[in-house]
Amino acid sequence: MVGFIKVSSQSRAAAVAGAVAGVIRDHQRAEVQAVGAGAVNQAIKAIAIARGYLEGDGISIYCVPHFAEIQINGAERTAIKFVVEIMNHHGPST
Repeated sequence: MVGFIKVSSQSRAAAVAGAVAGVIRDHQRAEVQAVGAGAVNQAIKAIAIARGYLEGDGISIYCVPHFAEIQINGAERTAIKFVVEIMNHHGPST
């Protein structure tokens, strides 16, 4: 199972970072989804903060951005989905 986290432009980056770090610790993989420039900004800041939280536990992460088509109030929108995973010692896990 993958932890799925939705981020808005009003999300607190530190709170989202805590959620990302918790999901990574529990599931080794998280998906962070954002729609709009403000939400993407908060998501990226949160992933950077989460990286710092997890480094204290000896866990290194990386993220890969993807486009995702989603439905919001019956309308199709393009979201940015960041797949966050644990990096092994030889680079990204495969």
